[in-house]
Amino acid sequence: MPANSLNAAANEADKAKDAAQDAVDHAERSFAEAANAARVSLTEAAKRVEKSVAEGFETLRAQSRTYTDTAGQQLEDAQRYVSERVRERPITATLAGLGVGVLIGLLISGGRSNNR
Repeated sequence: MPANSLNAAANEADKAKDAAQDAVDHAERSFAEAANAARVSLTEAAKRVEKSVAEGFETLRAQSRTYTDTAGQQLEDAQRYVSERVRERPITATLAGLGVGVLIGLLISGGRSNNR
């Protein structure tokens, strides 16, 4: 092979090598940019999820506070009602309480005798 052909082939090989290196460098930059964009996107998504969860907890807390207040008020009303009925008819209330106690005692003791 003549020297010019070898030089030309060497030049072409160097060009191919440079082109391959440029392609590798470009691919590395593209990968780094894509990885950075994915990281930013995931960070933003995580912040949105965190904000959404925090808002959901706050809404749940406010609703549970409302339900607790309502239940407390209803319990107070029920206690007041029972107290008033007991004051109106103390003998009837005593007999009803005694009857409920006897009934519960029979249910409890009946369960024990069946288990033996």
